[in-house]
Amino acid sequence: LFKLPMMASSVRTVVRQSRRLIGALGFSSRSVCTTPLYASHVTSQAATVRKATWRRWPTGIGGAQMVISRSMFIQVQSTPNPNSLKFVPGVSVLGTGTADFSNQLEARRSPLARQLFKIDGVKGVFFGPDFITVTKSGEEVDWQVLKPDIFANIMDFFASQQPILSGEEEPSATNDTESDDNETVTMIKELLDTRIRPTVQEDGGDIVYKGFHDGIVKLKLQGSCTSCPSSAVTLKMGIQNMLQFYIPEVKSVEQVEDEADEVSKSTLSQLERTLADEKP
Repeated sequence: LFKLPMMASSVRTVVRQSRRLIGALGFSSRSVCTTPLYASHVTSQAATVRKATWRRWPTGIGGAQMVISRSMFIQVQSTPNPNSLKFVPGVSVLGTGTADFSNQLEARRSPLARQLFKIDGVKGVFFGPDFITVTKSGEEVDWQVLKPDIFANIMDFFASQQPILSGEEEPSATNDTESDDNETVTMIKELLDTRIRPTVQEDGGDIVYKGFHDGIVKLKLQGSCTSCPSSAVTLKMGIQNMLQFYIPEVKSVEQVEDEADEVSKSTLSQLERTLADEKP
C-alpha cells in the first residue's frame, strides 16, 4: 500500500520528462502519436467502428502548424446470411453498380478484394455502391477474429487512394435491356432493377438477370445471397411471387451460375488439390 503513491509519483515524473523531450524535438506534447484503436459503438442496427491513427503537430516555418491525421467510421450491419457481414465505410465504394468476387482468382480484378481474400477465413467479397460485403467460410470462423483485419484492410486501402477495380474493369450497373428483348423480358428486367435489387442490396447482396426461357426466369445470386440459408425462400416466395403477379408469363424462377464462375471454381479446385498433393 505504501508503494502506490511512490509509483504514481514516478509515473508523473516520467510523463513530465517525456513532454519536455517532445517539446525540444519540435512537436506538440498534446498528441504526437496515438496508438491505432478500434472503438465500437454497438446499437440494435449496427456497430460503428472508428480507427484513430497518428496525429502530429510539427512546428513549421514561422510557427505554422501542420496537422496530419486520418480516421474512418465503418458501420457493420448484419445480413440474413449469418456468414456474411455488410461493411459501410461512409465513402463511395463503386459509386454505381456492383462487383462480385466469389474466389481468389476473381479477386485479381480488385486490389482491395485481393487483400481481403488474404485474411484466413474469408470466402467471398462483394462491392456495392457504398458498401462491402464479406462472407466467411463457415460457422467455425469467428467474426470477432476476422473483423479487426477487415477494418484495417478497408482503411488502408481507402487511405492509399488506389482505384478499387484494376485496369479497365467496370462494375455491373443494371440489367440493361438489349435490342432483341421482347416485352416480357423488358418488364422482368425493369421489375428486378426497380423493385427487387434495391431491397436485396440493402441486405448486402444482389440479383442479376441471366435469361428467360419457357416461362422460367434464370437469376444469379451474389454477395450475401450466394450461400444464404433463406435464398431459396427468397427466390420462390418473394421474387417469383412478385414477377408472377405483374407478369403472367412467368412460371417459375431458378438460380443459375455463369460458365465463367464454374470454370473459376473448377480451376481453383484443381489448384487446391495440386497444393494438397505437394504437401509432405
